[in-house]
Amino acid sequence: MVNVLKGVLVECDPAMKQFLLHLDEKNALGRKFVMQDLDDTHLFISADIVDLLQEKIDDLFDQLTFPVQQK
Repeated sequence: MVNVLKGVLVECDPAMKQFLLHLDEKNALGRKFVMQDLDDTHLFISADIVDLLQEKIDDLFDQLTFPVQQK
């Protein structure tokens, strides 16, 4: 029997992968989204959660980015 899963292959550095696994573990997006942990830099995630995940990552980067003041 063949099982087919619709998802997205994500390639990222190990630190981002750990962040994504943390979000998945804590159900930060309302449900589990990691379908398969493939290796050190690849995850297979649900296709329908990609937009919400991108927003969450963008928010994180916005919090960590400081504006450069001009002199």
